[in-house]
Amino acid sequence: MSGRVAGKLALVTGAAQGLGAAHSTLLAKEGARVLCTDINANGAANTAQIINERFGAGTAYSIEHDVTNASDWEKAVDAAREKLGGLNVLVNNAGMGVAGNIETCKFEDWKRCFAVNVDSIFHGCQKALPLMREHAPGSIINISSIAGLIASDTMPAYNSSKAAVWMLSKSIALHCAKNNMQIRCNSIHPTFVDTPILDGTARHHNIDKGVLMEKLARQIPLKFVGEPNDIANAVVYLASDESRFMTGAEIKLDGGISAM
Repeated sequence: MSGRVAGKLALVTGAAQGLGAAHSTLLAKEGARVLCTDINANGAANTAQIINERFGAGTAYSIEHDVTNASDWEKAVDAAREKLGGLNVLVNNAGMGVAGNIETCKFEDWKRCFAVNVDSIFHGCQKALPLMREHAPGSIINISSIAGLIASDTMPAYNSSKAAVWMLSKSIALHCAKNNMQIRCNSIHPTFVDTPILDGTARHHNIDKGVLMEKLARQIPLKFVGEPNDIANAVVYLASDESRFMTGAEIKLDGGISAM
């Protein structure tokens, strides 16, 4: 099957690497034109370059983008208007985690985690909806986490921020539906995925990446860690008209963890 999102105009945050790069690439492969944004401008540009080399010049563009900054969101939306000709798919992928339990987590880290994971979606949707309404039907896809549904004693900031993404997505979905915008909003909740974040985790704990992957896989009923395209496939589905009757919902991509 190909061309599932042909003609769609998509903005993907956190597109410099990992999940964001996978989302951007698979959307382009299925026919969308993509604006790749990231605070890492060179990384976003590299993602766009790779996409254009594979799928043709003008398929992807990039800009530097601090998702916690409302002014940067205005620039990103303007760039979508200018470079893509509009916007009807918004993938709020940028995110971060912080260390520390409720006694050791620094408040500055807590606030930064919420700024990147939650405030970014508030700013993004508020700034993007006017343009998306002009190019409806549309889809907002917010990347949450299974950690937004299942808690851990070691990451209160991450748990709480990703839970906020889950509920914020529902509120946005109902707002758009009530106002007949023809714009849907859903959240995706992955568990462990093999991205550069796991490389950093391995270094932080001073263990081999392979050992870490085996340890994480043992926690998952399916017994393997996800790949970026396992999540990007769901992004394509939600971006496409195949999911036109789905809004205010959550997709769990957790290998069965939430079933336990």
